[in-house]
Amino acid sequence: MIFALVISALSALPLPEDPPPTAFVGARIHTVDGPPIEDGTLVVVGSKIVAVGPTGETAPPAGAMIIDASGKTIIPGLICTHSHLGGTAGADGSGPIQPDVRVSDSLNVRDSGYRRALAGGLTTLNCMPGSGHLLSGQTAYLKLRPANTIEDMFILDADGEPMGGMKMANGTNSMRGGTFPGTRGRSAALVRKQFIAAQEYAQKIEAADGDPEKMPNRHIGLEALGEVLSGKRIVHHHTHRHDDIITVLRLSKEFNFRVVLHHVSEAWKVADEIAAAGAPCSVIVIDSPGGKLEAIDVAFRTGGVLERAGVNVAFHTDDGITDSRLFLRSAALAVRAGMTREGALRALTLSGAEMMDLQDRTGSLTPGKDADFAILDGDPFSVYTKILETWVEGERRFDRADPEDRLVAEGGYGATQEQDPYFCCFGDDNQGDQD
Repeated sequence: MIFALVISALSALPLPEDPPPTAFVGARIHTVDGPPIEDGTLVVVGSKIVAVGPTGETAPPAGAMIIDASGKTIIPGLICTHSHLGGTAGADGSGPIQPDVRVSDSLNVRDSGYRRALAGGLTTLNCMPGSGHLLSGQTAYLKLRPANTIEDMFILDADGEPMGGMKMANGTNSMRGGTFPGTRGRSAALVRKQFIAAQEYAQKIEAADGDPEKMPNRHIGLEALGEVLSGKRIVHHHTHRHDDIITVLRLSKEFNFRVVLHHVSEAWKVADEIAAAGAPCSVIVIDSPGGKLEAIDVAFRTGGVLERAGVNVAFHTDDGITDSRLFLRSAALAVRAGMTREGALRALTLSGAEMMDLQDRTGSLTPGKDADFAILDGDPFSVYTKILETWVEGERRFDRADPEDRLVAEGGYGATQEQDPYFCCFGDDNQGDQD
């Protein structure tokens, strides 16, 4: 009797209604996967984009909240493929090989850097361990949602597991004393040794065929590298010099892992080789203020050179190297050095999504994708343009009209509470430039 009464009471409750649509009308809309729309309408329902097109052809649904966006520009939310927000550091420096490290275990969800990223129009991040190791650990793909724990920001795969890549590095960062390799040749040898161990571990698991008596002892580092070898986890590889870039391509071919080349200060010297390998590049436009020898030949033209060679190009901040609030300015510098406007905007958005296996979810203003976008007061590549609002999954997460948000956007006292410093490497051990 009681059960029947409970069921009856529950059935009498009103069912949750779909959220009302929101229509942004009259804006110049850069969808990225199509030509710009001069007078467009973007329709959002809940967390998703449901329609985008010319205003005269895209009528807002009945009951929609109409937002007049006349004179404004709407672009997809910016995607940073390489960030250290959240207080990520270079781990403990105990050894060069640590694929078992998970950056998610060191992220501070209340780090004010996330608010700075929103002020810069960013909606999606690849948060990395530092680059002071050959195998630095597992990255985390994050959406800048409201969060009490870092789990609230995770982007999940089809199985409900957090998505992320594997951070690797070469060059001078990992060439220090103690247990570290000291030379470029030794660095590559250590990486080969670890990948061979991962191959052998995977072979033992396959041979066991589910028999617990035959299974090898669990090794979480080799498990993570097994995901790299199977293609599930992309390698995000810190590399600067042209010869270091070629080494990465050689290792990727040898062990058949997917790779995104990061930083690539000297990529303009080997653009054709990168294109032939089919390796995408995530470029930082301004790197290592104060002078890092590996980055001495970094050039504004790198994005344009790679674009013309046929390479898929994204940009990143490496925040705190480039402040996330200046991310749009990075692309503007690339345009001024010869990259196309279309390519530069794609490099801030859809290309980054592709390098994180997120292209079906975000990166363009396409019906069915997450409602991640930024509203600007002018041309994306003008130095005078300001980001007015940033929306993440249909929720406004930054509003320049709000005094607290404006303080974060402009800087000043009180704008960087709970900011953890990022230290890439360790002491003076990284000063050498040995071969």
